[in-house]
This record gives sequence, C-alpha cells and structure tokens, in this order.
Amino acid sequence: MIAFGIPNGWEWIIILLVVLLLFGHRLPSMARSLGSGISEFKKGLKDGAERDGKPPADGGVPPAKS
Repeated sequence: MIAFGIPNGWEWIIILLVVLLLFGHRLPSMARSLGSGISEFKKGLKDGAERDGKPPADGGVPPAKS
C-alpha cells in the first residue's frame, strides 16, 4: 500500500530542484517585485500616519536607500 505523507529530507531536495528548474529564471524578478511591494506598503503606512497627525511607528527614520 502506498502512503502519502509529508516529504522528508531527500524529497524536499528533489522538489526544490524541480522548482528551481521550472521557475529559476523568474525568481530574481519575483524577489524584486516583492521587495518593491513591501517598501511601497511601508511608505503608505508612514504617509497614512503623517496624514492622521500621529508619529510613524518607526520613529520617523527614513529607510536606507541602496
């Protein structure tokens, strides 16, 4: 009888390799999009707090630019 369960050790490595082969060329752009989305979200939170007249939760320190 075949039992299906949570993958262990080698199964995760094989799954990871298959995912990298299928989506490897898209990963950098996806990470870039995720990073810009997070920074836009933080900027929106800061602008909303300024509009409400409350100080930002991070103490008003601007994010570091790279």
